[in-house]
Amino acid sequence: MKKLLLFFFAICSQLCALGIFAQQDSASDATRLKFKQLVDSSETYYNLGNYKKSMEVNVQILNTAFEIDDPALIHKGYRFLGYDFMALDNMEMAKTNFVKSERYAMESKNDTAIAITYMDLANLYSYEENGYKRAMRYHKKSIEKFKKINDSLSLAKAYYNTVITAFDAEKYKDGLFYLIKADQFRKKVNSLLFEAGIENLFGTFYTYKKEYDKAEKAYTKAIAIGEKEALSSELEVAYLGYSDVLYAKGEYVAAFEARKKYEEYLIANREIEKSAAANNVTSKFQIAEYQKTVEAAQQKNELQAELMKTKSRTNKFLWIFSALGLFFTVYLFYAYRRRKRLVRELQLKNKEYLRAKQESDKLAKAKAKFFSTVSHELRTPLYGVIGLSTILMENKELKKHEKDLKSLKFSADYLLALINDVLQMNKIDNQAYTDDASAFNLRELINTIVSSFEYMRLQHKNDIIVSIDPEIPILLKGSSVRLSQVLMNLLGNACKFTENGSIYVDAKIVNASEQTALIKFVVRDTGVGIAKNKLESIFNEFSQFETATQNYQGTGLGLPIVKKLLDQSNSEISVVSEPGKGSTFSFNLLFDVLQQTSQQEIAPMIDTNLLDAKKILIVEDNRINQTVTKKILEKEGVICEIAENGEVAVEMVQKNDYELILMDINMPVKNGIDATKEIRTFNKHIPIIALTAVEVDEIRYRIFDCGMNDIIVKPYDVTKFRQTIAKNLAGTVVADKTLKAI
Repeated sequence: MKKLLLFFFAICSQLCALGIFAQQDSASDATRLKFKQLVDSSETYYNLGNYKKSMEVNVQILNTAFEIDDPALIHKGYRFLGYDFMALDNMEMAKTNFVKSERYAMESKNDTAIAITYMDLANLYSYEENGYKRAMRYHKKSIEKFKKINDSLSLAKAYYNTVITAFDAEKYKDGLFYLIKADQFRKKVNSLLFEAGIENLFGTFYTYKKEYDKAEKAYTKAIAIGEKEALSSELEVAYLGYSDVLYAKGEYVAAFEARKKYEEYLIANREIEKSAAANNVTSKFQIAEYQKTVEAAQQKNELQAELMKTKSRTNKFLWIFSALGLFFTVYLFYAYRRRKRLVRELQLKNKEYLRAKQESDKLAKAKAKFFSTVSHELRTPLYGVIGLSTILMENKELKKHEKDLKSLKFSADYLLALINDVLQMNKIDNQAYTDDASAFNLRELINTIVSSFEYMRLQHKNDIIVSIDPEIPILLKGSSVRLSQVLMNLLGNACKFTENGSIYVDAKIVNASEQTALIKFVVRDTGVGIAKNKLESIFNEFSQFETATQNYQGTGLGLPIVKKLLDQSNSEISVVSEPGKGSTFSFNLLFDVLQQTSQQEIAPMIDTNLLDAKKILIVEDNRINQTVTKKILEKEGVICEIAENGEVAVEMVQKNDYELILMDINMPVKNGIDATKEIRTFNKHIPIIALTAVEVDEIRYRIFDCGMNDIIVKPYDVTKFRQTIAKNLAGTVVADKTLKAI
């Protein structure tokens, strides 16, 4: 097959050379004719296997190409010599000539020459061990190039060479595709040598497929063409394949005769090769001598060309320098004009941005005012509804209306939760949420949170089981407010979606040191559970949970608040759930560990018996709220008096002795802030507690700056309300004892 490979590579060389020469408009007719004659001679000698004569002719081709200084034809001369050396198995010299051929092909910028160079490199690499993939890559590049320039004759040869490379590597399936392509070009090529080669390749393929009748037919055609045209190389290949096919078919006598024919052509072709090899040294000497002459002429031409290039470069440099100077001047002028325009545009943009910022600030203030107003206007009546319903529920005479009162209180609590959730989301989104770190007892905090759900637990007939790792330190420092918000939302959901079941609240140590403790919190229930396709959406705002049998109403903000609060603590909420089997929510939080000596940092529970017989002034303009606050305090034995606005409150404090004042903020005539400032001018010691429905963060500074001691937000938790008042009264008692001791 190697023999066949070289033979058809050479065919392509000669035919493509004629195609390139036909493109040289500068060559004279005489030179054109001479070059064609040399190419014909080279083709004849090469086909006959007379590589010595082929080399001599190829040296003349190279000489003629240098005479007319044509890189494309120089490229052809070197590649012809490369194939001569390849035929003589001198691959080193073949590669040297192919490299020179490639250099001049690129220099010529001739697409045909470049395409042929790709084909040459493919042929060269096909000879190398493990060079099949590289050879096929260059074959494909050659084919694409010939397609681009619409050179059908060269394309046919490129297909043919690719088949030979594939078959030589025993890649018959790869080669069949290109063989079919090459066969389509028989008429265009119009060469009996090409046709004989095609038949030999079909014979090779059919032999591989063991389709011996088709193989015999192909080889017979190749032999007929070869004997007619005296194509010794093709006949050698054809008779070898033909004898193998006959032998495979069991026609041993005919196979023997075909084998004898093969050996005759083999011996004749080897003699030609030996003769060529014997003259190889002489041929190489002739080429070397010629190259010396060519190199000397090239050096002279290169020197003159370099002088011309230097002069040309100098002129170009002067022109470029002048052009650059002119361009730079124009550019500076243009840049100056453009800068002035940009400055004007920037000034306009700045004015627009300033207006937009002012509008944005205005909207932000309007939004803050809106939420403040909503908070006050909704919480104030809710305070009355929740307070009165709580008081009425404790009235034994109204036992028959207990169910209605519970419904009333539930609706009020639900509305309050909605208001608180919306305001909470607004604070988180505006990054106005603050959660200062403080010391706290985790066990007491969790038990307090769980106890606040006692009513809902009993209503849904659930059990709440608390499990706290004994390894968790007694005192921790961190955001107890944030932790409370998260646990209350999760526990509230668990209570809502579980009936006749169990709810588990666990706290476990994940990692701990002397300074810090990483704690994992888990809230698990045995409730309705959540479908997998709903797990992601439950953290979306205003997303409400539904099942096939029940629609659970709610604000849809609990879990989004949980997620955002944990995001601010660099933690994540995880959920595992299965419909009908309950849900498990878990998250980790890092806290500082406090020593036991820090116990005093935790505020102790205050004895509410301190309220008994204490005289308290309630400053409140809303009559319902007056009644609610008074009734709650009177149950603790407090003596209450009412002032309907700040001005009345100042007068009453001047005339009476009170042990504490509950001061509303927003009131007609005189508000709580101004009233407190006036009271502090003549009484600096009486505890004054702000009783307000306005969001605390918005007015906290004003409250404490005017002289108030504490804040209670309406509507409030009754227990916390009593504790706050008792705490402030206890502080007064301690102060009085200190004064008496002095």
